Amino acid sequence: MHRPFEKLKLHGFNNLTKSLSFSIYDIRYAKTQLQRKKYLDYISQRYSAERLTHILEEVVDIIGANILNVARQDYDPQGASVTLLISDESQLETEAQSSVQKAQPGPLPDSVVAHLDKSHICVHTYPETHPVEGICTFRVDIEVSTCGVISPLKAVNYLIHTLESDIVTLDYRVRGFTRDETGKKHYIDHAINSIQNFMTQDTLSSYQMLDVNIYQENLFHTKMMLKEFNLEQYLFGTTARDLSVQEQKDITHKLQSEMKEIFYGRNFSE
Repeated sequence: MHRPFEKLKLHGFNNLTKSLSFSIYDIRYAKTQLQRKKYLDYISQRYSAERLTHILEEVVDIIGANILNVARQDYDPQGASVTLLISDESQLETEAQSSVQKAQPGPLPDSVVAHLDKSHICVHTYPETHPVEGICTFRVDIEVSTCGVISPLKAVNYLIHTLESDIVTLDYRVRGFTRDETGKKHYIDHAINSIQNFMTQDTLSSYQMLDVNIYQENLFHTKMMLKEFNLEQYLFGTTARDLSVQEQKDITHKLQSEMKEIFYGRNFSE
């Protein structure tokens, strides 16, 4: 476990690069081909490039950056991408600086002021449907990469709660180094032994979690899958009362198998 870091007096700019990558999955069941098409249309509207831009703008507010440039694109037949180039705020408040030295949850979505430069946020979406089984899987990939004092981990809670997150995989890495006034190199400037340190209690209690962390390399990986399963919430274009008891059991098995395979990263049916 890392000990808490005291505020470092730096020789110059903080050159550490901190990157947080999300893969967020939303799983649904759509019985007919028409329902599956409508699901893809729904995803295209709900997660258009315009709405994704608004979500990323909220992330920028949370981590305290300025937007320099926005590039966004919707794709045919489905999917969207958005990239934001961001820069530092003009001043770094003492309270905000001290808060990022502690392993504690970020806001939902109260803003903090932080020092960032040479930074970006990008998102890509990947909707797809199974042609036979009726499973619909929507994946959102997000990367928040910052240079400076603050860690993008402050955006964890906002993104998990904003997107329809059935399964989440997160990777956090710190690269480079910064020097203090004596010339000593520092390869990390904040306390962390798990990405879970930065999640709220309701998030921690709602998900099954698995960690793979390499502390000496400043690499942190967390997988998450919702504990509670309510079939009604996973049906698109139909309701549970429209299905026979056997159909409900079969669809539940398909959905839970899909979620477990994504969570563990392997196919159990083979």
